[in-house]
Amino acid sequence: METIVVANQKGGIGKTTTATALVSILESKGKKALLIDADQQGNSTDTYKAEVEGAATLYDVLLEEDRISLEEAIQETENGKIVASDPLLRKADEVLNNDVEGLYRLQDALEELKGYDYVVIDTAPAMNSILHNCLIAADKVIIPVTADRYGLQGLAQLNDTITAVKKRQNKNLKVAGLLLVKYNGRTLLGREVKESLEKIASEMDTKLFKTTIRESTKAKEAQAMRKTLIKYAPNCTTALDYVDLVDELLGGNE
Repeated sequence: METIVVANQKGGIGKTTTATALVSILESKGKKALLIDADQQGNSTDTYKAEVEGAATLYDVLLEEDRISLEEAIQETENGKIVASDPLLRKADEVLNNDVEGLYRLQDALEELKGYDYVVIDTAPAMNSILHNCLIAADKVIIPVTADRYGLQGLAQLNDTITAVKKRQNKNLKVAGLLLVKYNGRTLLGREVKESLEKIASEMDTKLFKTTIRESTKAKEAQAMRKTLIKYAPNCTTALDYVDLVDELLGGNE
């Protein structure tokens, strides 16, 4: 089982679209994939139409006094299988920072999970104990970045966090690559940012994915309709780009 974390501390850059697209495409390729929504805002949870009130969520797996297994928290929806987020995840720092083993709870939970080829985790735009849990439990990190000046902000801090986790807590953690999203290669700014990201990726000992993700109105429509992009508009440019990304991620072996 491979665990992939989608992370960037900047909000509004397509982490949820990326995470949900990865899971949908992996499933279309015959893989058994699970989405975990580790963002208290719950955008992936909303897209999947998962239950929060009166249902088991990631909060019950990580923070509840009588914690449950991930298997018990999985919801099967029309969009796929998901462990839903919960607004109560905002309590994570308060709870986990007082527990010497607190940063390893997700890793422990994933070690008990059986029967999946891939787990994809959507994370919050924040440096907190939940993100540390995710990085400690992960095999790979994908970092979506927008093609604008502000898109590059925060990459150094995220890289420092990943480097520290790799050194102290998860030596096998790997940044799979920086993913350029909402990209328009016809603009000068877009091309300049792409060149900058290639240099930054090299400094981070990773790569800029060859695949770039173009923006389309279908992605926003899919969110409004509470559907994954791949199910809503499988032939739109953004969806086709994500298919190429998964092929690149899997090494073109599928």
